[in-house]
Amino acid sequence: MSIAVKQKQTAQDAAKRRRFFGIDRRPGFLTYGLLTVFLVCSAYPLWWSFIMSTRPNSDFGLSWPPLLPGGQFWINVQTVLESIPFWKALANSLIISCVITISVVTFSTLAGYAFAKLRFRGRNGLMVFVIATLAVPTQLGIIPLFMLMRNWGWTGSIGAVIIPLLVTAFGVFFMRQYLVDVIPDELIEAARVDGANMIRTFFHVAVPAARPAMAILALFTFMTAWTDFLWPLLVLDSTNPTLQTALSQLQSAHYVDYSVVLAGAVLSTIPLLVLFVLAGKQLISGIMQGAVKG
Repeated sequence: MSIAVKQKQTAQDAAKRRRFFGIDRRPGFLTYGLLTVFLVCSAYPLWWSFIMSTRPNSDFGLSWPPLLPGGQFWINVQTVLESIPFWKALANSLIISCVITISVVTFSTLAGYAFAKLRFRGRNGLMVFVIATLAVPTQLGIIPLFMLMRNWGWTGSIGAVIIPLLVTAFGVFFMRQYLVDVIPDELIEAARVDGANMIRTFFHVAVPAARPAMAILALFTFMTAWTDFLWPLLVLDSTNPTLQTALSQLQSAHYVDYSVVLAGAVLSTIPLLVLFVLAGKQLISGIMQGAVKG
């Protein structure tokens, strides 16, 4: 069999596989229908929270949940602002989330690049140790970490929330796995031949290639820091809370107004929605590049 015939047969087999898996097909009614169902099921809890935050607490006893907003949203929001130190909690959450996000992305990219492309003694052992820490439950370190923060006199300040989360094992592992294939070794060698030192090679070669992964890691890290509840609850007091711990104060009374609670939850979700809108393009770009790379 000639080479041309083999190539033709290989191309035909590849085309059959693509047709079988639907790669060459345009999305049809079934695809869009399933996506619509998934979208509705995913967005309904947020929509329901917003609907109930615009209504009085008595509407929770209705036999059929309402689907349209009421007219009490701003009244419930005003109650939230009067019941908890909302603006101080919002500022604390923004500071904590932004500092942790910048730190995790920076240190994880540096460490990930070192583990992926630099050769040094003990590299594999250190990487195994980093991965092994992912198997340790977070709850095991809460008591000794709290004792450490208390001995340093940091309890009650947002520094006690920020310092333990400046870098994460997941971030290092994620950036290492991304950079190990996306940057050819020949490109690094070419940069060194041209006279670039290690720092310049990192900023001019690694950082541009790692931007999609850095955007995804930043998004996930910000979400994790923003929604963190247990650790801030332990080290911060009621006068200097984060937004999540402040919202928990709305449920501490004998009578709980769930409309007010949901109004506070909706307010705390707005920054995440804004972040998704702003970082959506980078998120999709990073996921697509990872899919093509794989």
